[in-house]
Amino acid sequence: MISRIDLRGDALPEGGALRDLLPRAEFDVEAALEKVRPICEDVHHRGDAALIEYAERFDGVTLDQVRVPAAALTRALEELDPAVRASLEESIRRARIVHRAQRRAPHTTQVVPGGTVSEKWVPVERVGLYAPGGRSVYPSSVIMNVVPAQEAGVESIALASPAQADFGGLPHPTILAACALLGVDEVYAAGGATAVAMFAHGTESCPPANMVTGPGNIWVAAAKRYFTGKIGIDAEAGPTEIAILADDTADAAHVAADLISQAEHDPLAAAVLVTDSVELAEAVEKELEPQVAATRHVDDRIVPALSGRQSAIVLVDGVEEGLRVVDAYGAEHLEIQTADAAALAQRVKNAGAIFVGPWAPVSLGDYCAGSNHVLPTGGCACHSSGLSVQSFLRGIHIVDYTKDALAEVAHHVVTLAEAEDLPAHGAAVKARFGWKVPEGK
Repeated sequence: MISRIDLRGDALPEGGALRDLLPRAEFDVEAALEKVRPICEDVHHRGDAALIEYAERFDGVTLDQVRVPAAALTRALEELDPAVRASLEESIRRARIVHRAQRRAPHTTQVVPGGTVSEKWVPVERVGLYAPGGRSVYPSSVIMNVVPAQEAGVESIALASPAQADFGGLPHPTILAACALLGVDEVYAAGGATAVAMFAHGTESCPPANMVTGPGNIWVAAAKRYFTGKIGIDAEAGPTEIAILADDTADAAHVAADLISQAEHDPLAAAVLVTDSVELAEAVEKELEPQVAATRHVDDRIVPALSGRQSAIVLVDGVEEGLRVVDAYGAEHLEIQTADAAALAQRVKNAGAIFVGPWAPVSLGDYCAGSNHVLPTGGCACHSSGLSVQSFLRGIHIVDYTKDALAEVAHHVVTLAEAEDLPAHGAAVKARFGWKVPEGK
């Protein structure tokens, strides 16, 4: 059901050579870009009419309008299962605790007497958030997008999720209920690239946004790439990933269950176990069969994901080598199930989120840890972070110098301007001192 990669015996290669040995899903955003380009341009030119046409073509629904009526949000919340509501409310509560602590305070640094540089943090004015609605419904993704945007102080928040034929052309009612719980009343029945294009260009019913965030399929990723530079994006999210670094102290049943938990997202989902214990590897392989047989989504998601090229059990000589492997892999979700899990977690350099020990499965982070589950995929954890309050803030420097403070450094400014063959830069300083530059210090 899952393949093995044996990296024991020889010294592990460095950098990209090691990454090339590790499993990864094929995810060709560039090829998808050519297909979404005309769709995005059509939305630009025809607005809501294009959105309605694509909803019929892609989602099999006939819409009168793309904006969800307020009454539908109210009704979805009223009809929500009380147990689901309580769980969503707890997820929101914990997410607010974590994200509220991420707020940034303004700060002023005195560089020299009379010369200061301050930094203030300004939220993005309007964001478009995306909640997937294909194989599964993700009200948790509504929470993970909305809460950090709200805690950052974003004033205008809109959310899009695909129209559902089973619900009269509206997004899934649990998505709508989550929006109502969070106080988001601007919701659109739009999915995939059309939703991103709607937010990027704006339509008759939806004003343009400054930024689009949220996970999605390859068409969402391609549309984000297409609009990069016109709008801000969080990331080009690829298929979900779990990597587990484990030694012989790990419980094979736990490890198998956690691998399966990510495999059920998508046939391209990646499930990777890195271990120095052949006994654990064999025990996990044995555990996979009965656990997979006992769950749902077996043939269409789990088995293709576990047996695909993106999933494997990677054997290493020791935990130190395992640490090098998971750092090279840069997983979206990294579980550490070793004897010294907490200490090892502090040494990890590349991961979207780290889950420490046997009682912190990725599923906890998906819903109720308080952390954010919108995380970098495809190895992007080596340079990118997960969604946070910071994602929705812009740092702006405020430079305030007196005449004396400028005089002190004027000759350096002029010298550097001339070194770069930009004499007008220096002249802008000279003009303030009657064209005679103070000697400074």
